[in-house]
Amino acid sequence: MNSKLFDLSGKTAIVTGANTGIGQGIAVALAGAGANVALVARRQPDETVAMINDMGGKSAVIVADLSTIDPCERVISYAQAEFGGVDILVNNAGIIRRNDALDFTEDDWDSVMDVNLKSLFFLSQAAARVMAENGGGKIINIASMLTFQGGIRVASYTASKSGVGGLTKLLANEWAAKGINVNAIAPGYIATNNTAALQADEKRNSEILGRIPAGRWGDPSDLGGAAVFLSSDAANYVHGHILAVDGGWLAR
Repeated sequence: MNSKLFDLSGKTAIVTGANTGIGQGIAVALAGAGANVALVARRQPDETVAMINDMGGKSAVIVADLSTIDPCERVISYAQAEFGGVDILVNNAGIIRRNDALDFTEDDWDSVMDVNLKSLFFLSQAAARVMAENGGGKIINIASMLTFQGGIRVASYTASKSGVGGLTKLLANEWAAKGINVNAIAPGYIATNNTAALQADEKRNSEILGRIPAGRWGDPSDLGGAAVFLSSDAANYVHGHILAVDGGWLAR
């Protein structure tokens, strides 16, 4: 196979939630494939910048809080100004709140939905307007195992990630003819800040590991290959797909 299919040289990628975890792993992988990466985070992503610099890549930082849609247009405009275009958008920013469904609060519902679904849609919309004018692009949403399953004590997170799955398909339907590929990656249990409580819970951690055929928690770097593939010309005819990167979790 022609390795140039996976070459992202000269492409501009935007990765939200790029400070740590999955976003960091994906941003570093895209930079390693040659993309210029605009890192969107609530605070300065110094570690991610250093990792990209160490490999000789290029990045720029956009400090933005995606709990509202206010920064969406600014994010796109900054990436265009810095690197000359917008070719790839990875909607990774997300939060989680845990409580029994009987006790779940409106604030915990709204805060999760605003970041995980509302800002994802409006940032995608802003990016797609630019991509459509320039011949196309790639949008990758970060879904979840809870796109497919119900989970426990994470009502708004499950609702938001189920919504991400449906929205990925809708946007693919509307934008494929415009040359925009919209797909999603559904990570399994990845060792990040969001899953720290589960990792620290001896019983739940044991239960989780017992179901993963790979026998380990995923590392953020495990998402890199999937992100590069879906961002590349190798995925030009892939639309509306949700790619599970889960160590075999869904196969059990």
